[in-house]
Amino acid sequence: MNMLELKEVSYSAEKGGEAFYILHESSFAVPKGHFMAIVGPSGCGKTTLLKVIAGILEESGGSVHWEGRDLADDAELDPAEVGYVPQFSVAYEHLTVEESVESAVELRVTTVNRCHLEQIADIVIKQTGLEDISDRRVKVLSGGQKRRLGLAMELVSNPRLLLCDEVTSGLDPRSENEIVHLLHSLSKIDNRIVINVTHSLSNLELYDSILVLHEGCVIYHGKPDAADHYFSVKRTEDIYPTLAQRDSRDWHASWRKHKPSYYDSLDFTEPESPEETAPSDTQSLEDSLREASGRLPGPWRQFGVLLRRRFTILRRDRGQLFLQAALLFGFPLLVILFTPGLFESNEGMGIPPMPNQLTPTEIINSSNMANEMAKAQDIAGQQFRLGVLISGLAMFQVILLALMGSNNSAREIVAERPIYEKEKLAGLSPLSYLMSKVAFLALLCLAQSAWMAGFVNHFTVMPGSLTQQFILLFLVNASMTTICLAISSLSRSTEQASLLSVYLVGFQLPLSNAVLALPEVVATVTQPFIAAYWGWAGQLDHIMKETAYDVGIEKAIPTGLSPFEICVAVLSAHVAIGLFVTYMGVHRHRWE
Repeated sequence: MNMLELKEVSYSAEKGGEAFYILHESSFAVPKGHFMAIVGPSGCGKTTLLKVIAGILEESGGSVHWEGRDLADDAELDPAEVGYVPQFSVAYEHLTVEESVESAVELRVTTVNRCHLEQIADIVIKQTGLEDISDRRVKVLSGGQKRRLGLAMELVSNPRLLLCDEVTSGLDPRSENEIVHLLHSLSKIDNRIVINVTHSLSNLELYDSILVLHEGCVIYHGKPDAADHYFSVKRTEDIYPTLAQRDSRDWHASWRKHKPSYYDSLDFTEPESPEETAPSDTQSLEDSLREASGRLPGPWRQFGVLLRRRFTILRRDRGQLFLQAALLFGFPLLVILFTPGLFESNEGMGIPPMPNQLTPTEIINSSNMANEMAKAQDIAGQQFRLGVLISGLAMFQVILLALMGSNNSAREIVAERPIYEKEKLAGLSPLSYLMSKVAFLALLCLAQSAWMAGFVNHFTVMPGSLTQQFILLFLVNASMTTICLAISSLSRSTEQASLLSVYLVGFQLPLSNAVLALPEVVATVTQPFIAAYWGWAGQLDHIMKETAYDVGIEKAIPTGLSPFEICVAVLSAHVAIGLFVTYMGVHRHRWE
């Protein structure tokens, strides 16, 4: 029985409102322990075909069969059954080779203990020839070494179907030769099927069969040494120029006619049992995985692995670590240095007390009414300036924390999307992934908001409750962080995510209705979406209710304020909406 079989598989996409076929009625079979190359000119549908087999893309027609079962009707391939190696490296640059492989084990295999985990990782590292560089960080590896690492990370679950997409692309001839030989040896282990997509026609003699695609059509699948005869060329390198001489549908029809005779020459017999052919270290891997019971780790275990890995990456990424420290300590200092009028009080540092206004009776009964009226005007001016100072101080903190929130998460998901998609295909729970991001970013928000509130309050003696101030600052930060995280989960590039997040922060001040009074219609529409308004209004509303600064704030602000409780509720709703959209974003496939 063939282990993998495609029957009349087609895949179409829309372009300009019309459907066009990327794959057209592709049919072929692959037996156990087979090493196959999918070759063809650029843009012929090789990667699309591989993604259909992997289950990343859903076929528009036809069916994919695995061990006799139709994957469209029965269960999809189990994550442990298939390994998918994309063209470019999908490992974190700040981790070492050993850490990358161990992380893959932790996310895919339920190990008994740390020793069991290391045993599996060591076997796979040895199997792919990475033992001499296991302590090197990914960012210093050569192209060939990164491809080996990608293979190692897929082998931790010992998949029976290994799909490789252009893993030799861009490599020098020696590295390409080494990778193809490695893939050939992996196909002889445990009856594993290895399918390698490549545009290179080198090392074809190592493959059990080659499949030639032309404009989405299968036009040959047979032994490599029979391809020259089929295409009537003297050299294999002449196959590609020959393809252009006929329409792809003509080639396809010709192949259907001649396919039986070429398939008769393929060896589709059952290979020897793995006990007779598998190297000793492979058998050890089988034993180790058998001990793991074949179950994926639970969501909480995956969450712990992801969170620990995220902090390791932050600790080693000196540029990001320096930026976070600069924002954490620098932004509160900016609030103190650039808040006008903060140090103009004769009584020393901090916001001066609000002077009491003279009553009309005191002015009338005064012996010098003109002086009292002038004094009353001066007091009113002081009250206005203090109101402006407090309002500006509250808004300055809010805007800077909004900027911190944008920096926290604008690139958090989109920058590692290829890695996430790869791990999700291998069984990573999207909920575990989201929870790890929420936990990591929540700790950042707590540190940033607590330091901003505490540092600024120490120097300004900001009126009102420090706890209430911290709650609002944290919610503003969390609101912007989660909204930008949602943007990151939906964006196609880091540039797009960063630009949208910058625009979002840029509109906070002018649309907050705190500096310029907006038309009522505009304010009604925009205010519900502006986190800065709710953080600013909530602070001032609390200060007005609990302190004597209400007179100055009423004179300074251009509009009325929403109650503190409403502000907290709206910002909490922002956070909930951001998390919901992020959850939907990480569930969607976003393959390159």
